[in-house]
Amino acid sequence: MKNLTSAQVRQMFLDFFKEKNHGVEPSASLVPKDDPTLLWINSGVATLKKYFDGRVVPENPRITNAQKSIRTNDITNVGYTARHHTFFEMLGNFSIGDYFKEEAIDFAWEFLTGKQWIGLNQEKLSVTVHPEDEEAYVLWRDKIGLPEERIIRLEENFWDIGEGPSGPNTEIFYDRGAAYGGEDATDPELYPGGENERYLEIWNLVFSQFNHNPDDTYTPLPKKNIDTGMGLERLVSVIQNTKTNFETDLFLPIIRETEKLANTTYNASEATDVAFKVIADHIRTVTFAVSDGALPSNEGRGYVLRRLLRRAVRYAKQIGIEKPFMYQLVPTVGAIMEAFYPEVHDKKDFIQNVMKTEEERFHETLQEGLQILHTIIDNEKAKGHRLFPGKEVFRLYDTYGFPKELTEEYVEEAGFKMDEAGFEKEMAKQRERARNARQKVDSMQIQDSVLSDIKVDSTFVGYDYLRTDTTVAELVADKQLVDKVEAGNEAYLILAETPFYAESGGQIADKGRILFENGTAEVQNVQKAPNGQNLHRILVQEGTLSKGQAVFAEVDQLSRQYIIKNHTATHLLHQALKDELGEHVNQAGSLVATERLRSIFHTSVQ
Repeated sequence: MKNLTSAQVRQMFLDFFKEKNHGVEPSASLVPKDDPTLLWINSGVATLKKYFDGRVVPENPRITNAQKSIRTNDITNVGYTARHHTFFEMLGNFSIGDYFKEEAIDFAWEFLTGKQWIGLNQEKLSVTVHPEDEEAYVLWRDKIGLPEERIIRLEENFWDIGEGPSGPNTEIFYDRGAAYGGEDATDPELYPGGENERYLEIWNLVFSQFNHNPDDTYTPLPKKNIDTGMGLERLVSVIQNTKTNFETDLFLPIIRETEKLANTTYNASEATDVAFKVIADHIRTVTFAVSDGALPSNEGRGYVLRRLLRRAVRYAKQIGIEKPFMYQLVPTVGAIMEAFYPEVHDKKDFIQNVMKTEEERFHETLQEGLQILHTIIDNEKAKGHRLFPGKEVFRLYDTYGFPKELTEEYVEEAGFKMDEAGFEKEMAKQRERARNARQKVDSMQIQDSVLSDIKVDSTFVGYDYLRTDTTVAELVADKQLVDKVEAGNEAYLILAETPFYAESGGQIADKGRILFENGTAEVQNVQKAPNGQNLHRILVQEGTLSKGQAVFAEVDQLSRQYIIKNHTATHLLHQALKDELGEHVNQAGSLVATERLRSIFHTSVQ
């Protein structure tokens, strides 16, 4: 086996598949594009869905990539196990209806064992297959030459997420030797695929050959696909012969840099090792996420980053680090990854600024929050309780910036359980207070039940016309449907066709007038009705307006022109902010009116 760096392994993988006529897909941003189902890109195949589901036909049906990924479903395990990470890289090769099992197995074996490539000892490799996948079993036995005792049939070797493509998979395992698990015949888990440290899974090959139908039957796919994934961190751990992933050159330089700030060293004790591992993992995740445009906040991706940063700060206290420090590790992450991800090094000043600001904010309230937390724990212990009150969890979250999950870790270490229901009750109260506090200025009460029952069609034509002949489809006055409205009264109406823009996306509604036989109505506001129609608030100035009546709708042209100019100016301002402050700038809200505009944006630049 060759002595290789992580950068060499990554490049070697891509070079190998380029030789096998695969196109190399660049590592995509961790922030998904056009995929609302994902919070983060979480696998190598996640960015290739468009090819697998047929929306886009790739130029080359053979694809390979090294994809940065984030998974946060096991955050509390990070630091306590050898291979749990929130950020990792997935090496993959894919076939969209081109080659299938034989080539996929051949490629994997050649890359892992070929002397030109990784050069693993063939005797240390075993595989698992699905019991009914006789084709894969025969290929491993007869084509590759693996002895039958190293081909294990496992029922769980089937990839299936419900309706859609599915199929058996084969996993490749590396035997790390007796030092990671002896030959104890009584251990029921000591086999490739079992729960043990000896046989390490390094590559998963999925053979997508069936369609899982709605009636739970399976039919062959007309075009069969290949989807494989191999964790870079695991493979490098094998190649560099390290006990865990954290001793590889992907993590150890970060740990060594952290030692310079701590009052202890790595491998001094199991407890402090957890802290070093948590910090090394979380700094990678936050560094790359911020590089890709995510910023700490109280929701969505931002909440994940805030939680990771604050969890790292919490563990840092266990090794004597009492001040903001994570930002100092960013250059080390950049140096480790520069060969393939130069953007991290290029953006390091910005990333450091984001982290330092976030750490400083947390440190301002951390100490006081911890004192309150420990006081509550002592008081509850004195009462003989072992349930940490949800009301106090909320107070720590709302006042001191403790993510709920961070408090949960603290109280579990003290032997408590957290009152989840109580916390959610307090969060619901806060949401209700926020709703009640919102100003109801110019409210049209468009969610009134009578409006929910209106199903008539209404077409917006205002992009093409500012004036149009149309008819009154519905009239509402005093919260009920009416047939007519007299002069001097306000009402709401829906037109069959309307040129009036409804308030949306920060842009105010059009104003104007509606002319009808012997009468006029002023259009004062326009909002969206529950079923999507444009709902006009009007004041009948002259005459009597009736349902079904033919009318002439006219937008105030000068007002619309001012709105258009300010709408354009908002876009120009947003781009200017990106040019001056960086691509990370996100628009959080805007107002586009006739006489002014307002843009609310997020940035960490001070």
